[in-house]
Amino acid sequence: MATMTRRPGGALEHDVLAVLWNSDHPLTPGEVLSRLGVKLAYTSVATVLSRLHAKGLVQRQMCGRAFGYRAAMSEGEMVARSIGTALDSASDRRSVMSRFVSGLSKRDTQTLRSVLEELDR
Repeated sequence: MATMTRRPGGALEHDVLAVLWNSDHPLTPGEVLSRLGVKLAYTSVATVLSRLHAKGLVQRQMCGRAFGYRAAMSEGEMVARSIGTALDSASDRRSVMSRFVSGLSKRDTQTLRSVLEELDR
């Protein structure tokens, strides 16, 4: 039986989502497991997929006798939603945004400026 090493909270969910983001079609739990490249039990992957489905982060459909899963949103959409949720919980949005932006690399700052200029057009 495969053993699972303890991982940081959410790491396995993120890894499973990354596999789904890199697929152009729904994947069964077994296909996800084979693409993860780590030693896990099939049931662990199936459980993570069920939890992601319950959270609305993946969609599922019947693929033969098993469910096939696909990401419900892109990685960019998911991260943007997380950032939006974090900002919504802040009492001082300006301070949070200022601290976030001041921590960006020069390259990310240039990308942000470019995006903001495009939105202003």
